Amino acid sequence: MTPSRSSLVFLSALAVFAPASPAEETPPPFYTATALTPIGGFTHGIEGPASDAAGNVYAVNGPGPQTIFKTTPQGVCELFVTLSGKSNGNGIRFGRDGTMYIADCTEHNVLRVDMKTRAISVLAHEDRMNQPNDLAIAPDGTLYASDPNWGDGTGQLWRIDPHGHVERLAEHVGTTNGIEVSPDGHTLYVNESVQRNVWAYTIAADGSLTEKRLLRQFEDGLLDGMRCDVDGNLYVTRPGKGVVTELSPRGEVLREIGVLGAKPSNLCFGGPDGCTVYVTEVEQRRFVQFRVERPGLEWQRWQEK
Repeated sequence: MTPSRSSLVFLSALAVFAPASPAEETPPPFYTATALTPIGGFTHGIEGPASDAAGNVYAVNGPGPQTIFKTTPQGVCELFVTLSGKSNGNGIRFGRDGTMYIADCTEHNVLRVDMKTRAISVLAHEDRMNQPNDLAIAPDGTLYASDPNWGDGTGQLWRIDPHGHVERLAEHVGTTNGIEVSPDGHTLYVNESVQRNVWAYTIAADGSLTEKRLLRQFEDGLLDGMRCDVDGNLYVTRPGKGVVTELSPRGEVLREIGVLGAKPSNLCFGGPDGCTVYVTEVEQRRFVQFRVERPGLEWQRWQEK
């Protein structure tokens, strides 16, 4: 694929942000955010990051709408693919086989991308979806999608099996946004942005959701993307509050990490050891990062391939 003029400008602008040489680097303290990419390097739609097996991070709407871009752990960015037609990505996940899945928020799709050929296809389409927002993936490859209706403050939840069969699991709930599956695959976590609730559902043997329970309710800020570490602690982005909050599996607040901007939109774990959290921050339109003591669940699953 020949880079467009806009993608070349994107790469040139980010090239001035050179990482320090190894001799100059010192290990950063845990839970302290630093900039990975320059201020203003991306669009205000930067969202939905996910890490591949090598620790590179992919996110949506970097150099422009409909784009998926790749950022290395050193902060070097490049355009990966551009979605066709009216499709636009919002969240990304990787399967254990390396397939990339994208929540297509405008065309009611879940897309898949072959990482070798960069070919894009539709895994699932559902007209009843408002706008698939974020994705979670279970150990068996089942995808779960949040589906908010921002206009009336409601939302839905969907299950997509590996063959693309779509099943609605819940409707008429709050503005569903961040979504994650626990390490053991038995619990689905879903947050509601406007209502500031984080819910936990038990995933039954038949794939249905049971035993809905409130894990945590916040008093301020909004809620967006969420990811688990290997211990089941849940990291939640809170736009308006400007922090990522770490919750225990019981909903206890373990810590809050400032992210150098007021509007973190989503996060993922990556890097060589899975212990770097990458945050898309909309106010400054950049990636920030911080180190943690335990690796992310996604990274751990890569090691188990």
